[in-house]
Amino acid sequence: MSARRALVVRGGWEGHHPVEATELFLPFLAESGFEVRVEESNEIYADPDVMARTDLIVQCVTMSDISREAVAGLRAAVEAGTGLAGWHGGIADSYRANSDYLQLVGGQFATHPSKRPEDRTGDASDNYLTHTIDITALGRAHEITAGIEDFALDTEQYWVLADDLNDVLATTTHPVQPYHPWHRPITSPAVWTRQWGRGRVFVATPGHAPDVLRDVNVRTIIERGILWASRTESA
Repeated sequence: MSARRALVVRGGWEGHHPVEATELFLPFLAESGFEVRVEESNEIYADPDVMARTDLIVQCVTMSDISREAVAGLRAAVEAGTGLAGWHGGIADSYRANSDYLQLVGGQFATHPSKRPEDRTGDASDNYLTHTIDITALGRAHEITAGIEDFALDTEQYWVLADDLNDVLATTTHPVQPYHPWHRPITSPAVWTRQWGRGRVFVATPGHAPDVLRDVNVRTIIERGILWASRTESA
C-alpha cells in the first residue's frame, strides 16, 4: 500500500511563526504514514497533477494573497476529496480578499479582543486573554474532540464570522466588557469541520504561537483533525 501524501503550505505573516509551527507537526505526519511535501508558496495549488495526488493539505498561511488559478485549484482538489486542515490565522485568516476561499473554509477571523486599556503594554500580549474552549454536544461525540473536556487558554481569543454549513465541535464566548462596544456575550466557533464535495475541511482557531500548539488539548485536537480530514479517512 502506497503512503498517503500530505502537502504542507506555509508562509504569510511571520507573527504566526509558519515555519516553526508547521515543523511541530511534520514528525506526526510522517509517523502517521504520510509522505510529506513542504511548499512556501500557495501557487502549488494551481498544479492539477500535484493536487490530484495529494490526500491532505495542511495550510499555515496568514493573510497574504492567492491567485485565481491557485484558489480554483484548491477548491477543485477539496471537492474531489483532498482534505484541508489548519489552525488559527494560518487557515481562518488567509486570503482575506478572496470570497471563494472564505466560502471553502467557512469562517473568517474578525478580531481578537484586547485587555483593559490600563493593562496594555504595547506588545502582542495585549491581545492575550484567559478564556475557555467549550466542547459542544456534537464535539463530545466526535472523534476529533471526544474525551476532551472544556479547557482554558491564555492567548488570542478569536472572534470569527462563520456559516451554518460548519459542524461546530467547540466554541468560545467573548464576554461583555465596559471598554468594548458590543452589548451582549458573543459565542464564536473555535473548532469546526466542514464537508465540501467529497473532501473534508478542519479548522481550529487556537494556535497563535508554538507554545499554544504544544498545549496537550490543542495539539490533540489538531492532530486528530489532520487525520480526520485526510482523503484516506474520508473515502
